[in-house]
Amino acid sequence: MPAMTSFRSVVDPNDCDFLGHMNVSRYFAACSDGVFAIQSEMGLTANDMRNGRRLSFAVVNARSDFRAELSAGDAIRLETSVTEIGTKSMTFRHRLVRSDGDTIAFETVFKCVLLSLETRRAANIPDDVRALATQWLEQEA
Repeated sequence: MPAMTSFRSVVDPNDCDFLGHMNVSRYFAACSDGVFAIQSEMGLTANDMRNGRRLSFAVVNARSDFRAELSAGDAIRLETSVTEIGTKSMTFRHRLVRSDGDTIAFETVFKCVLLSLETRRAANIPDDVRALATQWLEQEA
């Protein structure tokens, strides 16, 4: 399964809640960063969003599983792949992995639409973006 490492960090004590583990909001923040990283690799860079085609993926549905706790000091990485490419949507699988031991701590699937930042409506995925996205497309078993 092809995946891109789309985010790396170390869990900071400020990322943790009063229960002593990484707060839920931080899991989703890492995945949000991962979407922006992979879409940049597909040619939809921050500069392109501001001054070019004015397109960006926006999450419309998320399914998530919390599998293992993360604590302050844990080195983590986010592995992102594409599971489906539609006309106006793309589905991303994110796996947040504890680097020590490669334990999957969190997995989520984001269905995203390609949003026109001008009209705030779904837009067709350009052919060049689609072509680049296929390198992270998971193959069916």
